[in-house]
Amino acid sequence: MTSLSLPTQFSFHPNASSLPFSSENRARDGVLFPKKKWRNRWRCSAAEQPQQHRAKKKKPQAEADKGIDPVGFLTKLGISHKQFAQFLRERHKSLKDLKDEIFKRHMNLQEMASGYEILGMHRNVQHRVDFMEWAPGSRYCSLVGDFNGWSPTENCAREGHFGRDDYGYWFIILEDKLREGEKPDELYFQQYNYVDDYDKGDSGVTIEELFKKANDEYWEPGEDRFIKSRYEVAAKLYEQIFGPNGPETEEELEEIPDAETRYKAWKEQHKDDPPSNLPPFDVIDNGKEYDIYNVVDDPVWREKFRGKKPPLAYWLESRKGRKAWLKKYTPGIPHGSKYRVYFNTPNGPLERIPAWATYVLPDSRDVDGKQAFAIHWEPPPESAHRWKNMRPKVPTSLRIYECHVGISGSEQRISSFNEFTENVLPHVKEAGYNAIQLIGVVEHKDYSSVGYKVTNLYATSSRYGTPDDFKCLVDEAHG
Repeated sequence: MTSLSLPTQFSFHPNASSLPFSSENRARDGVLFPKKKWRNRWRCSAAEQPQQHRAKKKKPQAEADKGIDPVGFLTKLGISHKQFAQFLRERHKSLKDLKDEIFKRHMNLQEMASGYEILGMHRNVQHRVDFMEWAPGSRYCSLVGDFNGWSPTENCAREGHFGRDDYGYWFIILEDKLREGEKPDELYFQQYNYVDDYDKGDSGVTIEELFKKANDEYWEPGEDRFIKSRYEVAAKLYEQIFGPNGPETEEELEEIPDAETRYKAWKEQHKDDPPSNLPPFDVIDNGKEYDIYNVVDDPVWREKFRGKKPPLAYWLESRKGRKAWLKKYTPGIPHGSKYRVYFNTPNGPLERIPAWATYVLPDSRDVDGKQAFAIHWEPPPESAHRWKNMRPKVPTSLRIYECHVGISGSEQRISSFNEFTENVLPHVKEAGYNAIQLIGVVEHKDYSSVGYKVTNLYATSSRYGTPDDFKCLVDEAHG
């Protein structure tokens, strides 16, 4: 049924001011409407279609920056599905809440995504390996592997904040073992070069000689006076107060003057001293009680001081090389060792592969029936891959070659990184492609999933080869 409505209002009261009744027209028994242009809106009651909203005027830039309407583009497209709009708003609110939670602990997203730099297993320059894991619900954490006989108590986190912080991060140190007949390092901060320039640093110069060379080059004559005798001022003050010629009563002690008075007295005492190499400082003020003192120095001496650099070259020279490290220590966890992380939780003990492992064998259960494990990958420098090519420039237009390493061969077996480098890369270059998209490269559980069931985001799949084989593939592709 269709009905028409006219939005007009009138009253039949004789004294109503909205209708102009007069003595002449009362005899006609008629009603006169005022002379006014009415804009009638016709509405069909049978049609229940929602009215389309008119396009709103653009808000000023200041108002637009206050918030984002995630459903705005739906209105522009004429879509008015309420359930979908509500779902989109809830998803956008969840995104904002998640970003707020992230930025409470991290400065930006890049900082949050750089956890791999400290989490996992990393070689430390002070003859040890550091391992860090995040497990806030665990009560105990240790590393188990073939290097310690799979013992859950051999290499565990220390008690207190030395092994775990308030956010659930566990820290384990694997100290390198001192060889029989060797003495520990004299310096507790002794560092070693393991990979880069591993033969440098074994100059035979003692640490005392290095420190002497650094001090002679850095300090001016007379500046290192209080470094060589750091208790000279305290000893003189002690002798002045408690020495044999010092005051014996409180009356003889007198009141110690303030710093400004003592400074002026010192300046008056040393006004005729010959020039020296000590820093020329002076303090001036304008006589106010709470004035901020200005320190005045010599511009020539200031530029000379700013031109000095810390003696880092001597500090790096104190490092020893890989040969000296292998002569004195054996690695706490050798290259190629199998390991897992052990947790003691409220629900009982469990072992897991670290999420930040760089080399994992997930299919070991299918091979020998044992649980999967990670492998510590730290090859010696002579067998590790060395990069030859730099990262190429981004092309103006991309021609992407999408491929899977495992099925890139013609035989019915899983192909390797080396076979892909030797057989497929020349074909990609000859075909005119300038970018390669690899599928299923990161470590995953089932090979039939084509890499979608990812288990370790920072490890290349062991089905295709070692991490160095993948580096060789990337290096050859960039060349």
